[in-house]
Amino acid sequence: MLNYKHKILNCCVGAVLVSVLSACHDNQQSQHTQETSSASQSLSQTASIPLIQAKTQPIILPKVEVCEKDECTSYQLATVQTNVDWIDGFFLKRFKKDFPLAFNPPASEPTASQAQHLTQSSNSALVRYLGQNANLASFVIESETYNQGAAHGMYHKEYVIFDLKTKKRIMVDDLLQTQVQQKLLNALYEANQNWFTQHQFAKEKLEITDNFYYGANGIVFVYPLYEMASYAEGMTELTLPYSMAKGLIRAEYLPK
Repeated sequence: MLNYKHKILNCCVGAVLVSVLSACHDNQQSQHTQETSSASQSLSQTASIPLIQAKTQPIILPKVEVCEKDECTSYQLATVQTNVDWIDGFFLKRFKKDFPLAFNPPASEPTASQAQHLTQSSNSALVRYLGQNANLASFVIESETYNQGAAHGMYHKEYVIFDLKTKKRIMVDDLLQTQVQQKLLNALYEANQNWFTQHQFAKEKLEITDNFYYGANGIVFVYPLYEMASYAEGMTELTLPYSMAKGLIRAEYLPK
């Protein structure tokens, strides 16, 4: 009788152990499946982000110089050729919008002798690739305009940052968290207070610009010539340190 009870007890224990081990196995398999799925999703997202390869090359225009009734303008344009079609299309479309006459000169132009007496001006612009940080790809459009008789030419640098996940350009409204514009202005003023003091620039005049790039120490906001300082000082650059950017800049747009 005792042996019979032991057999029953052993059978019960064995059944319990099998049940526990089976449950553990199922949990481990479920956890492994979740981890594999998560890893696959992460790899899929990474694979969808291209590694940018780019070079600057000149644009072949119908004419180097285009003359209208009162002015002749020469054009020198260069853009980037990358391994991403929509980026190439963005800059070509932008140049066609900014310099329509360069791509579509008028059907009739002044004669060569007439053109000699017209005002001469020049427009040059090129796109350069700056680099990539995860899903953020940075470019700059460098342009310069000179009109005959002017004391000097005017130049400008416009930074273009793309989110490679959404395939869109990042503007300041995309960059900032909700309703932090005034906090950003306060932080910019505080971080660059020496510059503001030296230039006697009132805090109330400071505005947010859409022109920015990712610098070594922070996000750099860039202002046009003459807007905040003299021509000789160049374009004004105000840096928002990365240490001050948290809480102001969306996490997905802070460099990894």
